[in-house]
Amino acid sequence: MLKVGIVGAGHFGRFHALKARDCPRETLVALYDPDMERAAVVAREAGCSVASSLQELIAAVDAVIVAAPAEQHFPVGAACLQAKRHVLVEKPIAATLEEAKKLAALAAENGVVLQVGHLLRYSSEHRAISERIGKPLYIEATRIAPFKPRGTDVSVILDLMIHDLDLVLSLVDSPIDSIDAVGVAVSSEHEDISNARVRFANGCVASISASRISLKTERRMRVFSEEGYLSADFMQQELTMIGRKRGLPLPGTGGFKREALRWKDCDCLAAEHDAFAAACLDGAPILVDAEAGIRALDAAIRVKASMDETRARMEASGLIQLAEHLPVS
Repeated sequence: MLKVGIVGAGHFGRFHALKARDCPRETLVALYDPDMERAAVVAREAGCSVASSLQELIAAVDAVIVAAPAEQHFPVGAACLQAKRHVLVEKPIAATLEEAKKLAALAAENGVVLQVGHLLRYSSEHRAISERIGKPLYIEATRIAPFKPRGTDVSVILDLMIHDLDLVLSLVDSPIDSIDAVGVAVSSEHEDISNARVRFANGCVASISASRISLKTERRMRVFSEEGYLSADFMQQELTMIGRKRGLPLPGTGGFKREALRWKDCDCLAAEHDAFAAACLDGAPILVDAEAGIRALDAAIRVKASMDETRARMEASGLIQLAEHLPVS
């Protein structure tokens, strides 16, 4: 059994605690959060003890799940890795690329597992898409949701868009060539709406939109590829594929076939815990390793940089237009 501790008693920390409690190969030992009152509530629900410090938690376990705010991922993760504890860190892997690379180096140096919590890699929809798409040419992803105060300590890029960035990166085996992005803060101090157009070195293009101030929840992806056309509705759990290999023949189309399928709900968090335990106990491959986490973070940072550049150009343009109408003294 893998003795597990959790850092963070917030929204995701609580979910991780309950999944660790129920995971057949994990034993939830303790939970730590600077908010001791909140930690006690979650620990009581999950049936574990409350650690009085991070050091106390580390000393009692084999592995640590880091579900603290993003800016704490590096200091907490580094302390655990240096103590030769396996780490499952929530996405993003760290707040900066430098920190992310240091975490990867510490994991390699100490011979321990570093897994990143990109949940959708364990989902039924990701499996369904990746089994059918090998060479995407164009990808369009939309992820919108109504406003919730939780998550607004970061931009919508790290809150929502990073899910689709990671999915796209898992499908496209090519470096990013360029990114053109735009976004705006509406209800928080950070961007709440964003669109990014990502161009890859192999010619593939992905258009990714994210919003957390919409009236409804919508998650869709369309993929044009050498294998055909795929459309997935993640909310309805439906996928349609038009191609030549799968499905029923479409009369009068020159040999094209149509495949329609539905998938069942998958407990992605439970699957993530199972995979983490297997990696720690059996040496199984890490499905979402540090390299994948770094690649997703790098893409998110580049989206933010492009967004800032776009905003600066727009502001400069506005100032120029205003100056043209000012009276000359």
